[in-house]
Amino acid sequence: MENTKNMEGNLEIARENFKKWNNLLKTGDPKKVADLYSDGATFLPTLSPKFKFGQEETEGYFEHFLQKHPSGKVTEEKVQFTDQSHYLHSGLYDFEVDDKTARSIVQARFTFLWGKDEKGEWKILHHHSSVLPK
Repeated sequence: MENTKNMEGNLEIARENFKKWNNLLKTGDPKKVADLYSDGATFLPTLSPKFKFGQEETEGYFEHFLQKHPSGKVTEEKVQFTDQSHYLHSGLYDFEVDDKTARSIVQARFTFLWGKDEKGEWKILHHHSSVLPK
């Protein structure tokens, strides 16, 4: 069983990585966002029926999604470390996005699988996001 201090540290790592990802969304630059994903990342995006693979397809998705000027906020979360260099971050988030004439909130569920690359930097290995069923 993990001790409380270690669990808090793990949660902090996950929150910092989510913050980094969310801040990259705010840059409006799909390449910068895609660079946070590993070369072989798998991605099931919120607003696309397509399964995406790799940085190129991820960048293509964000070229369109970033036009909505998204800003995400985690509302519920759980972090599960599998070892020192891999963890799952799952939960619910709200995305504020441009919607024709106003901003709207898209409630969604998410799972990120993060892993450290050969340089020790955190990269997204898998990302699944889907609109929360009503």
